[in-house]
Amino acid sequence: MRTNLDFSPLFRSSIGFERMLNALEAAGRAETIDNWPPYDIVKTSEGDYRIAMAVAGFSQAELAITQEQNMLVVSGQKANGEDVQYLHRGIAGRFQRQFELADHVKVVDAGLVNGLLTIDLKREIPEEMKPRQIEIKVDKALPKVKTTQIEAKKNAA
Repeated sequence: MRTNLDFSPLFRSSIGFERMLNALEAAGRAETIDNWPPYDIVKTSEGDYRIAMAVAGFSQAELAITQEQNMLVVSGQKANGEDVQYLHRGIAGRFQRQFELADHVKVVDAGLVNGLLTIDLKREIPEEMKPRQIEIKVDKALPKVKTTQIEAKKNAA
């Protein structure tokens, strides 16, 4: 039993969390029927990840990896060969798998060995977005500000 959650009240009271809420809604709509090709996601070190996908039967020319914004799309399309009459066709001839990437995650390498496609990812946070330490100066005093008194008019009673 699947229940759909309504995130619209959170949109009214939060600022800057739209991507996270949209990702949660998309995860609720995700179809789990298509589970081919199988894959693993491994964290190899701090900020480094690897996707390993079993794509047996596909050559390098039949595979495509595309990164657009925060979406990684891996697809495969078998080349049309001879005209063959299949009595049963159980081996997939095409697939498409999508992965949602976090901000600043980039594909750095991809390789295909013995039917295993590996995609290396790296999270590279720009220098201006990294936390930085602010120096606190001891001898710096606040500037003197001249204050003026505004006197109220006194009315005789």
